[in-house]
Amino acid sequence: MTWNQKQKKQRSLYIPYAGPVLLEFPLLNKGSAFSMEERRNFNLLGLLPEVVETIEEQAERAWIQYQGFKTEIDKHIYLRNIQDTNETLFYRLVNNHLDEMMPVIYTPTVGAACERFSEIYRRSRGVFISYQNRHNMDDILQNVPNHNIKVIVVTDGERILGLGDQGIGGMGIPIGKLSLYTACGGISPAYTLPVVLDVGTNNQQLLNDPLYMGWRNPRITDDEYYEFVDEFIQAVKQRWPDVLLQFEDFAQKNAMPLLNRYRNEICSFNDDIQGTAAVTVGPLIAASRAAGGQLSEKKNRLPWRRFSGMRHCRNDHRPDPARRIKRGSGAAESLYGRSLWLADRQDAEPAAFPDQTGAEARKPQ
Repeated sequence: MTWNQKQKKQRSLYIPYAGPVLLEFPLLNKGSAFSMEERRNFNLLGLLPEVVETIEEQAERAWIQYQGFKTEIDKHIYLRNIQDTNETLFYRLVNNHLDEMMPVIYTPTVGAACERFSEIYRRSRGVFISYQNRHNMDDILQNVPNHNIKVIVVTDGERILGLGDQGIGGMGIPIGKLSLYTACGGISPAYTLPVVLDVGTNNQQLLNDPLYMGWRNPRITDDEYYEFVDEFIQAVKQRWPDVLLQFEDFAQKNAMPLLNRYRNEICSFNDDIQGTAAVTVGPLIAASRAAGGQLSEKKNRLPWRRFSGMRHCRNDHRPDPARRIKRGSGAAESLYGRSLWLADRQDAEPAAFPDQTGAEARKPQ
């Protein structure tokens, strides 16, 4: 065991909560796993059943209960309830059954969870920042109890998966994605923060829904929208200057301008643009190396209809879609059109696709 490992193992954690308040704090609540000594020290005697359980015993009970649910959305709701009461148990359960639960936590089930967000709402998680409260931005972020936030996933809910405008229902995406970052990447949930910017919705079904919990107003646009987002970015920089900010499921018309504006101002990225493109181009480069030769010598066919598919081809939204791929790959300026091909669902070449700015149409190769 290294010195750092010993230090981490021996490090004490100050707990500012006790009694029922501690049981309501998911990051620290251990439920029936609190020892008798802990129950005495934290005023928990009589608030829990007599038996002291291990985390594995808790996880086994939760797994049995999970299997009792018949639909994926009911399983999703159940897992979210555990997450909102005992995060240690939640991540133990998820890691014990990762293959089974990943599609329930995130895609495809999270899509239904976003559509029914207001209907299945149980408990607050993350931060909801409404345009109506734009002048209280600093106060809102100060209300976050975790002081050492390192990763924020933020959405405005306008382009949720393939479902379109889901208003504040889009919050399901940051919650689900950060859950996977913890379960698969090992990031402490204490360091993560899901955020939804409630700028209204153009989804008439939501506006007419008496259960909808977001701001009942058409989406703000243009200067109002960008000024609001800028207020959020500046408040984040003030509160957590070293945070990583991930833009998630913003509409195409806003995604590129926001990324271009803030990429050099705050540590940030857009997963739909850069993340999806990276995991597409990476295997292409690896495959070309395994097959021998350069990527510029291969023929690569990409889907074009989806926004992310276009981003693969545009490679970081440069005028020359091949610019990023050609670096270090031996590709020439004419790579786009020789090695990259676009196709629609029927594997046919589309007539044209819109430029990223919407100002012109470009013929795919």
